[in-house]
Amino acid sequence: MNIGRTREIVIAASLALALLAAWWTPAVAQTPSAGFPNVVGALRTTPGCLGVETGQTSSGKQVIFAWFEDKKSLVGWYHSDTHQGAMKTVFPDRTFDRQPLPDLPDDSGPILAIVSVKFDAAAEPDARPRRMSSIGIELYGPLPGGVAVGGRFAPAAIKVRGLREIEIGTVERQPR
Repeated sequence: MNIGRTREIVIAASLALALLAAWWTPAVAQTPSAGFPNVVGALRTTPGCLGVETGQTSSGKQVIFAWFEDKKSLVGWYHSDTHQGAMKTVFPDRTFDRQPLPDLPDDSGPILAIVSVKFDAAAEPDARPRRMSSIGIELYGPLPGGVAVGGRFAPAAIKVRGLREIEIGTVERQPR
Protein backbone atom coordinates (compact mmCIF):
# COMPACT_ATOMS: atom_id res chain seq x y z
CA MET A 1 0.00 0.00 0.00
CA ASN A 2 1.36 3.44 -0.85
CA ILE A 3 2.10 6.12 1.76
CA GLY A 4 -0.64 8.47 0.50
CA ARG A 5 -3.30 5.77 0.85
CA THR A 6 -2.05 4.86 4.34
CA ARG A 7 -2.14 8.50 5.38
CA GLU A 8 -5.74 8.83 4.11
CA ILE A 9 -6.79 5.77 6.10
CA VAL A 10 -5.10 7.08 9.26
CA ILE A 11 -6.80 10.47 8.82
CA ALA A 12 -10.17 8.80 8.21
CA ALA A 13 -9.74 6.53 11.24
CA SER A 14 -8.75 9.50 13.43
CA LEU A 15 -11.81 11.44 12.30
CA ALA A 16 -14.03 8.43 12.90
CA LEU A 17 -12.60 8.04 16.42
CA ALA A 18 -13.12 11.73 17.17
CA LEU A 19 -16.71 11.59 15.92
CA LEU A 20 -17.35 8.42 17.91
CA ALA A 21 -16.03 10.09 21.07
CA ALA A 22 -18.23 13.12 20.40
CA TRP A 23 -21.24 10.86 19.82
CA TRP A 24 -20.53 8.82 22.92
CA THR A 25 -20.36 11.92 25.12
CA PRO A 26 -23.85 12.30 26.58
CA ALA A 27 -25.60 15.05 24.64
CA VAL A 28 -28.53 15.99 26.83
CA ALA A 29 -30.92 17.94 24.63
CA GLN A 30 -32.49 20.77 26.55
CA THR A 31 -36.21 21.26 26.12
CA PRO A 32 -36.95 24.82 25.03
CA SER A 33 -38.93 27.08 27.32
CA ALA A 34 -42.69 27.09 26.99
CA GLY A 35 -43.78 29.28 24.10
CA PHE A 36 -40.51 28.85 22.19
CA PRO A 37 -41.13 27.60 18.64
CA ASN A 38 -40.00 24.11 17.58
CA VAL A 39 -37.13 25.41 15.44
CA VAL A 40 -35.61 22.03 14.58
CA GLY A 41 -38.94 20.52 13.55
CA ALA A 42 -39.74 23.54 11.39
CA LEU A 43 -36.29 23.49 9.79
CA ARG A 44 -36.78 19.87 8.73
CA THR A 45 -39.89 20.82 6.74
CA THR A 46 -38.56 24.08 5.28
CA PRO A 47 -38.29 24.12 1.47
CA GLY A 48 -34.62 24.12 0.49
CA CYS A 49 -33.36 22.78 3.83
CA LEU A 50 -31.43 19.66 2.85
CA GLY A 51 -30.75 18.28 6.34
CA VAL A 52 -30.58 19.06 10.04
CA GLU A 53 -28.41 17.64 12.82
CA THR A 54 -28.26 18.66 16.47
CA GLY A 55 -25.77 18.09 19.24
CA GLN A 56 -23.92 19.46 22.21
CA THR A 57 -20.30 20.50 22.37
CA SER A 58 -17.93 19.56 25.18
CA SER A 59 -18.17 23.16 26.43
CA GLY A 60 -21.95 22.80 26.83
CA LYS A 61 -23.19 24.67 23.76
CA GLN A 62 -26.32 23.33 22.10
CA VAL A 63 -25.79 23.26 18.34
CA ILE A 64 -27.94 22.98 15.24
CA PHE A 65 -26.37 22.21 11.87
CA ALA A 66 -28.74 23.04 8.99
CA TRP A 67 -27.79 22.66 5.34
CA PHE A 68 -29.58 24.88 2.84
CA GLU A 69 -29.72 24.46 -0.91
CA ASP A 70 -28.83 28.10 -1.55
CA LYS A 71 -29.17 31.70 -0.38
CA LYS A 72 -32.82 31.87 -1.45
CA SER A 73 -33.82 28.95 0.80
CA LEU A 74 -31.83 30.33 3.76
CA VAL A 75 -33.44 33.77 3.36
CA GLY A 76 -36.83 32.03 3.13
CA TRP A 77 -36.11 30.35 6.48
CA TYR A 78 -35.02 33.69 7.99
CA HIS A 79 -38.39 35.23 7.06
CA SER A 80 -40.44 32.18 8.16
CA ASP A 81 -42.95 32.55 10.98
CA THR A 82 -41.03 30.03 13.10
CA HIS A 83 -37.68 31.81 12.80
CA GLN A 84 -39.20 35.26 13.29
CA GLY A 85 -41.05 33.92 16.36
CA ALA A 86 -37.83 32.46 17.78
CA MET A 87 -36.01 35.77 17.31
CA LYS A 88 -38.88 37.68 18.96
CA THR A 89 -38.93 35.22 21.88
CA VAL A 90 -35.21 35.69 22.53
CA PHE A 91 -35.07 39.42 21.73
CA PRO A 92 -38.60 40.79 22.35
CA ASP A 93 -37.59 44.46 22.13
CA ARG A 94 -35.73 44.24 18.81
CA THR A 95 -37.07 44.62 15.29
CA PHE A 96 -35.72 42.42 12.52
CA ASP A 97 -36.57 44.30 9.35
CA ARG A 98 -33.23 44.21 7.53
CA GLN A 99 -32.63 42.06 4.50
CA PRO A 100 -30.35 39.19 5.56
CA LEU A 101 -27.09 38.31 3.78
CA PRO A 102 -26.77 41.42 1.60
CA ASP A 103 -23.10 40.64 0.86
CA LEU A 104 -23.69 37.02 -0.18
CA PRO A 105 -24.09 36.46 -3.94
CA ASP A 106 -27.42 34.89 -4.95
CA ASP A 107 -25.59 32.03 -6.69
CA SER A 108 -23.45 31.13 -3.65
CA GLY A 109 -24.46 27.45 -3.71
CA PRO A 110 -25.10 25.28 -0.64
CA ILE A 111 -24.84 26.87 2.81
CA LEU A 112 -24.29 25.26 6.19
CA ALA A 113 -25.78 27.31 9.01
CA ILE A 114 -24.43 26.47 12.46
CA VAL A 115 -26.33 27.84 15.42
CA SER A 116 -24.62 27.50 18.79
CA VAL A 117 -26.37 28.49 21.99
CA LYS A 118 -24.94 28.51 25.51
CA PHE A 119 -27.20 28.79 28.51
CA ASP A 120 -26.23 29.95 31.99
CA ALA A 121 -26.17 27.18 34.54
CA ALA A 122 -29.53 26.98 36.25
CA ALA A 123 -29.71 27.05 40.04
CA GLU A 124 -31.79 23.87 39.81
CA PRO A 125 -31.49 21.31 37.01
CA ASP A 126 -35.04 21.79 35.68
CA ALA A 127 -35.35 25.52 36.37
CA ARG A 128 -37.00 27.47 33.54
CA PRO A 129 -36.42 29.72 31.83
CA ARG A 130 -32.67 29.42 31.55
CA ARG A 131 -30.91 32.61 30.50
CA MET A 132 -28.99 32.50 27.24
CA SER A 133 -25.39 33.60 27.72
CA SER A 134 -24.38 33.43 24.03
CA ILE A 135 -25.71 32.64 20.61
CA GLY A 136 -23.74 32.38 17.40
CA ILE A 137 -25.06 31.89 13.89
CA GLU A 138 -22.31 31.13 11.42
CA LEU A 139 -22.52 30.30 7.72
CA TYR A 140 -20.18 28.07 5.74
CA GLY A 141 -19.95 26.65 2.23
CA PRO A 142 -18.37 23.37 1.15
CA LEU A 143 -14.70 23.52 0.18
CA PRO A 144 -13.19 21.15 -2.37
CA GLY A 145 -11.61 18.00 -1.02
CA GLY A 146 -11.96 15.83 2.04
CA VAL A 147 -12.61 12.14 2.60
CA ALA A 148 -15.66 10.24 3.83
CA VAL A 149 -15.22 6.61 4.85
CA GLY A 150 -18.50 4.73 5.20
CA GLY A 151 -20.61 7.90 5.21
CA ARG A 152 -20.46 11.60 5.83
CA PHE A 153 -21.87 14.31 8.06
CA ALA A 154 -23.41 16.47 5.33
CA PRO A 155 -26.49 15.26 3.47
CA ALA A 156 -25.82 13.40 0.20
CA ALA A 157 -27.54 16.25 -1.66
CA ILE A 158 -24.54 18.47 -0.85
CA LYS A 159 -22.10 17.95 -3.69
CA VAL A 160 -18.47 18.56 -2.75
CA ARG A 161 -15.92 18.81 -5.52
CA GLY A 162 -12.99 16.52 -4.88
CA LEU A 163 -14.58 14.67 -1.94
CA ARG A 164 -13.33 11.09 -1.79
CA GLU A 165 -16.08 8.76 -0.65
CA ILE A 166 -14.85 5.32 0.35
CA GLU A 167 -17.06 2.38 1.31
CA ILE A 168 -16.10 1.14 4.77
CA GLY A 169 -15.74 -2.46 3.55
CA THR A 170 -13.07 -1.46 1.02
CA VAL A 171 -10.63 -0.11 3.61
CA GLU A 172 -7.82 -2.63 3.93
CA ARG A 173 -7.02 -3.91 7.40
CA GLN A 174 -3.54 -3.16 8.57
CA PRO A 175 -1.57 -5.95 10.29
CA ARG A 176 -0.97 -5.30 13.98
